[in-house]
Amino acid sequence: MTLQEELDALKAQSRTRIPEEAQAIMRRAVEDLRKSGILDRVPKVGTEAPDFTLPNLAGQPVSSRALRARGPLVVSVYRGKW
Repeated sequence: MTLQEELDALKAQSRTRIPEEAQAIMRRAVEDLRKSGILDRVPKVGTEAPDFTLPNLAGQPVSSRALRARGPLVVSVYRGKW
């Protein structure tokens, strides 16, 4: 299964799990962001991020540079609680 297929499956699954009222709020928020022009200012796919260090689950610092040395790095940021 490709990454896009996995993302599409997660999106479809969320439609049954997330209440419609919450989905409506999320759709409005996405539309507001699109209208704001923010998409013109976000990094594009493939843009290399600056080096950073964050704590892992054990609280130990892990650098993006060290992780990239092992292969491609994907960073996901979760905001809020759904």
